[in-house]
Amino acid sequence: MPRKPSASIARAAVLALVLPVSVLTAQASYGTEAQAKAMLNRAVAAMKQDTAKALAMFNKGEGGFKDRDLYVFCANAANGTLMAHPYLRGEHLQDIKGKKGYPLGKEIMQNATVGKIKEVSYWWPRPGSDKALEKHAFYTKVEGYNCGVGYYKE
Repeated sequence: MPRKPSASIARAAVLALVLPVSVLTAQASYGTEAQAKAMLNRAVAAMKQDTAKALAMFNKGEGGFKDRDLYVFCANAANGTLMAHPYLRGEHLQDIKGKKGYPLGKEIMQNATVGKIKEVSYWWPRPGSDKALEKHAFYTKVEGYNCGVGYYKE
């Protein structure tokens, strides 16, 4: 006579089926670390090709430069004025601090280097939310601008 699977095996089977779906749903809702880095690399290529056109695309979210909670930001490397950002355009990057006080803008302005991608961590709300979450931004210097793309850890 065949044996019935134990309750723990049945629960494990259900988890194996449900867990990947919930993980995929979260990944579909928010950008990932790899997607943020890839977007920054595409942004660098666009800036090298035509800076003015690239900045316009970043601000409009065209060409794949706005994807869920991922977007490109760029500040003039000489004076820090944000020339591309969904809602902080015109502000000075060096004055921007994370929601827990970390001077992320100052770090980017001081450390951005041509040809090197660096990373900064800080707390920032997702677009459309007030809840501060841990965020990481990849950034670099290209064509006289400090540009970056951030992603959330949660």
